[in-house]
This record gives sequence, C-alpha cells and structure tokens, in this order.
Amino acid sequence: MIPIPNNRSVHITPIQIRFNDIDIAAHVNNAVYQNYFDLAKMHFFNAVFADIIDWKIKGLVLAHIEIDYYQPTYLEEDIVVESSINAMGTKSFDMTQVVRKKGTKGEDGVKSVSRSVMVAYHYEKAYSFDLPKEWQQKIKDSL
Repeated sequence: MIPIPNNRSVHITPIQIRFNDIDIAAHVNNAVYQNYFDLAKMHFFNAVFADIIDWKIKGLVLAHIEIDYYQPTYLEEDIVVESSINAMGTKSFDMTQVVRKKGTKGEDGVKSVSRSVMVAYHYEKAYSFDLPKEWQQKIKDSL
C-alpha cells in the first residue's frame, strides 16, 4: 500500500463529481480516479511552477503510476485531491496524491491514494533532461 502523507503541506484541488463518473455500482468508477489525479497535477504544477515552464517545448511526463483504492466515492460526496512531492532526483520527482472526502484528516475519508513519478522531458527533441535549478527550487519551496 502507498503510505498516506501526514502533516505535509499540500496543494488541494476540489473535484466536481460528474454523473458519467458513476458506474453501475452507484459509485465513482475506479478508472475515473486517474482523471482526478491528472486534473490536480495540472493545478499543482500551475501553482508551483507558475510561468517558468513553457509546456509547448518542455515540461513533465508521467513515467510511473500506482493507485490504491480504500473506499468508494459516491455522487453526492464532496471530495478533494491533495497533492505533494515526496522526493526529488536529478531528472524526476516522486509525487503522492490523495482523494479524500472534504474536511477529513489522516486516514479518515481517504478514497484513493496515488504515487507517480514525473520526469523532466523536452517535447520537441524527445529526450529527458536534468531538472533545471529553478524547477528544483520551486519544488523545494512547495515541500
């Protein structure tokens, strides 16, 4: 199981559950959680990196993802995604995201947890590169 981050500063993204997110069992389909994590990643990256990344030339790509599911999410629930960075390497960083019922803490209200590895990538030239010092500083400032 992916550890649930405790006492960390996180970026919080509210999620609007849509009718088409719900499956025949009357809860959010497991495949939809990745959409929630991706939306929260973009909000997190916009908050952390502001205007220092030109996403048309270079940015970040997803290299690894794993998701643990704790309890179902229902249409009428208010949920958020909490995003934080756990570790940083030379070309990548490790990110944890938690979908939880709004207003809960710790393990209470946890719906799903994701761990992903994001790699610095040059889109035009198709290669990974070392995280620029400016990006590293922004990541450190977010911890």
